Amino acid sequence: MQTIFRVSDNSGVKSVRCLKVIGGFKKKVAKIGDKIIVSVRKVKSSTRKYKIVKGDILQAIIVGCKTKIIRFNGVSISYKINSVVLFNQKKLLGTRILIPLIKEFRSTKYMKFISLSTNLL
Repeated sequence: MQTIFRVSDNSGVKSVRCLKVIGGFKKKVAKIGDKIIVSVRKVKSSTRKYKIVKGDILQAIIVGCKTKIIRFNGVSISYKINSVVLFNQKKLLGTRILIPLIKEFRSTKYMKFISLSTNLL
């Protein structure tokens, strides 16, 4: 909680701050694939399409995290930045995801993110 994330889609938002981690009683730590509630901190100047302003409360999925993810075959993956993808009421705000996603998203209910991403890790 209170972590600053960079937004990795083309929704017009630059950075957000985590307010709450969804899922579980008093859950404080999130990993890749978890849903969080965020507050908008910085917005690009041309966000007329979605009408997002500073201070809006949105939902997001974590798609990149600095902590290591260790797969079953022993390979560890980590990103250089913490990044999220914004959505509102199960509708994505952006039309592209600008970073490669990990293959573990295939087994979750977020297959829409796989089709919008550039490539997989």
